Formats: sequence, C-alpha cells, structure tokens
Amino acid sequence: MALVPDAPIAPGLYLVATPIGNLEDITLRALRVLRQADRIACEDTRTTSKLLHHYAIETPTISYHLFNEQSRTAELIADLQAGAKIAIVSDAGTPGIADPGAPLVVAAVAAGIDVFPIPGPNAALSALIASGLPAESFTFHGFLPSKSGQRRSQLESLPRGPITHIFYESPHRILETLADISSIFTPSQPVVLARELTKLHEEFLRLPVSEALASLAARPQVRGEFVLLLHLPIAVGTAEVRPQTIAQAVKALMKLESIPEMDALKRVARDRGIGKSEAYREFQRETSRPRK
Repeated sequence: MALVPDAPIAPGLYLVATPIGNLEDITLRALRVLRQADRIACEDTRTTSKLLHHYAIETPTISYHLFNEQSRTAELIADLQAGAKIAIVSDAGTPGIADPGAPLVVAAVAAGIDVFPIPGPNAALSALIASGLPAESFTFHGFLPSKSGQRRSQLESLPRGPITHIFYESPHRILETLADISSIFTPSQPVVLARELTKLHEEFLRLPVSEALASLAARPQVRGEFVLLLHLPIAVGTAEVRPQTIAQAVKALMKLESIPEMDALKRVARDRGIGKSEAYREFQRETSRPRK
C-alpha cells in the first residue's frame, strides 16, 4: 500500500514522540500530524518551538505540564469532544513516559475519544538496546526518589533474576545513586550509564559501579541526563540450595558472610523479590513459633 504523505488526519488525540536530542530523529508521520493538528499541547512551549521552527511547522501551541494537567485536561477534552485534532508532545521522547500526558489519555479514553500513538524516540529503550544487558525482560522505574532513604529502599527491593532494571537519573544525584548501589549490592556490581543519548556528546559507561562512580567523580562537572541500567542475576546454584524459610536463609547468610541479622534480612528480601516489611513479618512469625 502506497504512503499518502498529505492524507488528512482524523479527529482525536495524538501522542507524538519527539527527538530526545538529535532533531533528525522524528518520523514523517509525526511531522504530518504536527502540521495538521489544530493545536499542540507541549510540556514547554519554548522547547517545542525550536523543533517546530526547524521543520517550519506553524501549528498553535498550548502548555500542558505537571502544574496545569488537571485544568488543561478538562479544556482539551472539551475541544476533542467537539471534533478537534490535538497532538501532545513532551520536551523530549514519548509523552506519558516519565513526562506529562497520562491523565489526558485516561480522560480521553473514558470519554470515548480516539487516541493515536505516534511512535518514536524513547531514552529508556534506546539505552536498553545499546547497553549489552538482557533486553528480553525489563522494568522501567522512572526516576529514583530524591531522598536517600527512599532511594535505598527502592533499590533494596529490586528483584533479582532475568530482568534488566531501567531508571532515569539527574546529573546532580547520579553520584549519590551510584554510591547507594555500591553499598547495597557490591562495588563490583555492573552498571550501564547512558548519557546525552543521540546528542553530540553521547556516552556509554559499562563498568562496575565503583569504577563508574570514580570516573564521574573525577570530572570537573557532571552534565547531562542519565539512563541507569542494572541487571541483578541470581547466583549460580542459588535456586537449588536456598533454604526453605526466610529465617533459615537469614541465619545461613549471617554465618556465611558474618553480617548483622537486619543486613542479612534485607539481602534475603531482595533476592526473593519481596519487600523488607513483608520479609520482616515472615521472619518474626518463623522465629516466634515454638520449637518441636
């Protein structure tokens, strides 16, 4: 079937992925939708205007961001119900993925409005396919918490096994995050850091976390947004030799590595893919049972 570049678009909501750095990374379909839309809802109209100017697109824009999502969603839904063609874009990448857009999609679906995904760039997937880590099974977690305690708790709860964990991280927190990973797992834990994807200074660091931390810490300034990837494989033979109960696993780990009880409990919870609170409750139940 031949492509029809100038075919008119239907009324509805269009989720348009835009470049994450290189302005050439946009599809012909995305450009057609942006040209024909009645309005473009933007995370930041100033950022989107650079893209639109580059491709000589003159469609009117309107802001749609974290602080006006609720009021703007109602306005846009009313326009869509009247037959409008509205495109939504984030500053970079795919709207709704760690960027504004999800509430508008939910409201549009609930209102029976057609929603059209326009595929394109995404930093998490771009980093994954070039990471060298297993890509068959992965989880995207978005940004890690900014507070150290919450960040460490989330890292400690990550399940091991055939899965790659993907995070976004800012340049001013990446050193703290790498230090937490080194402490929670081991300094030799492999990580992949993808920085400035598709841009002039694109960089991949595929190193043990201690070396990645040392490399970034030695720089005069850490710049650029990061995608952080982790793979936490289960140790060979773990599934066959793991004790049946959490209490047994904790005691075995304390004896094997000479670590405190609570540290062992955190490790067991992480290895089994359960939360610390759940592991602690089960540990208490097991250790409080009368011995026969």
